[in-house]
Amino acid sequence: MTEFVRAFLLFGLAGLAEIGGGWLVWQWLREERPWPFGLVGGLVLVLYGVIPTWQASPRFGRVYAAYGGVFIVLSLLWGGLFDGFRPNRWDLLGAFICLVGVTVIFFGPRGQ
Repeated sequence: MTEFVRAFLLFGLAGLAEIGGGWLVWQWLREERPWPFGLVGGLVLVLYGVIPTWQASPRFGRVYAAYGGVFIVLSLLWGGLFDGFRPNRWDLLGAFICLVGVTVIFFGPRGQ
């Protein structure tokens, strides 16, 4: 597996954990779902905190900056799947720009 694919898989996994955990907590507190929604959501959010440490880069700031772009894309997808949100062309353009930014931040050449 290439480092590029591995990085994006980890970013995707972290995003699903963050958004999914947050959504479960939201369901518990805002939608009056049973308390296990909140408990599971909290546990998933803890997992979200662990997953980025698996990235190859030793730079916390770079990992989280790049992850931010992936988070934006995943948030739009989650909204479409679970909340009926339909991104328009500007949302999609912005998401594409974010992914280009992620690639530049995380994989851009580094001066020695």
